[in-house]
Amino acid sequence: MTGSGPAKQEGLGAYVAVTAAYWAFMLTDGALRMLVLLHFHTLGFSPVQLAYLFVLYEIAGMVTNLSAGWIAARFGLTSTLYAGLGIQVLALLALAQLDPDWAVGASVAFVMLVQGASGIAKDLSKMSSKSAVKLLAPTENGGLFRWVALLTGSKNAVKGFGFLLGAAMLATLGFVPAILVMAAVLAVILVAVLFAMPPGLPKGRKGAKFSEVFSKSPNVNWLSAARVFLFGARDVWFVVGIPIYFYAVLSDGTEEGNRAAFFMIGTFMAGWIILYGAVQAAAPRLMRASSRPESELIGAARGWAWTLAAVPAVLTVAALISPEPQTWLTVLLVVGLLAFGAIFAVNSSLHSYLILAFTKAERVTMDVGFYYMANAAGRLLGTVLSGLTYQVGGLALMLGTTAVMVAASAIASGRLSEEKVEEVPV
Repeated sequence: MTGSGPAKQEGLGAYVAVTAAYWAFMLTDGALRMLVLLHFHTLGFSPVQLAYLFVLYEIAGMVTNLSAGWIAARFGLTSTLYAGLGIQVLALLALAQLDPDWAVGASVAFVMLVQGASGIAKDLSKMSSKSAVKLLAPTENGGLFRWVALLTGSKNAVKGFGFLLGAAMLATLGFVPAILVMAAVLAVILVAVLFAMPPGLPKGRKGAKFSEVFSKSPNVNWLSAARVFLFGARDVWFVVGIPIYFYAVLSDGTEEGNRAAFFMIGTFMAGWIILYGAVQAAAPRLMRASSRPESELIGAARGWAWTLAAVPAVLTVAALISPEPQTWLTVLLVVGLLAFGAIFAVNSSLHSYLILAFTKAERVTMDVGFYYMANAAGRLLGTVLSGLTYQVGGLALMLGTTAVMVAASAIASGRLSEEKVEEVPV
């Protein structure tokens, strides 16, 4: 984004509106995940059954991202953003209809369907927001990296508060009232954004073809592969395993003990996401991105991935030494996973910058959609493995799988070529 005066203010206004809508969505997304996980765990669902609840969410994300890039290119970015917010409101209202007297199979199927709709909503919103940054960001002094990092980092901090909010509302309001409150708040945000969104985002082009979604750029494809394994590695421990492990350690089985465990687990998960978001937002400054050539940032993606792999490797060894829950292991897990979050944030921020840098302005929604399809594929893989590895092999197998997947991400990052990175003025 170049220029000054009304045009510059219009672009900034569109960026602020997109960011506000994305924040509102991610707050409810984080709260919903924690509500569903803890509520159904207390109903007696096994780790594998809990993982099933989120499987369709990730599958829907894959399909959505593959098609959303084309939809946005054809009908405009605001249409996909509004659709994402609207579908999330409907998904929340549907989830509030869950009957506790239903059989386990019916409950799992219903929640899977609702989570699938929520997955569609999330990735419509995400693709719209990230693509908008490519078109609105200033081109000077590493502006693209800064704006991407700010949007992504702040989003993750907000999602972290959502985890805490979800656990708190479950403990104080109960499952259904918490769901209805979130639906009402998000509906108000949607109406506000509909009226407040300034012009400045593309309206779509009639000639956009679905086949354009598949990128011919080796860098986009290798970066997408690295993203699959990076986010798969995160979700292997994040989705089911660690929250259930902490619940087993912290809860004494009483109603009061369960509530205390909810707050402590929600606080840790929120703190992890907030730390992750803060480091993401600060990544351009930490890496001195404004004064480094693009080739160095590509090389940094490889080095940071190998650094990240060392953390779960160390935690795996600790879990093997102490197969039973012990205080020192729990403390080490907290410290180690926070360290994982900080290093993971730098990796994620680099990826988010590079995908926008590698794509061309006329293909931005297509390439971003394809890249986030890979992101959803990684989350799907991690979600399934989270319940499976924890149930089969406990902490050691779960953390060892995380280490292997981060190493695979580092190998894929090593295939990125140091081509010219484009920043196109709008």
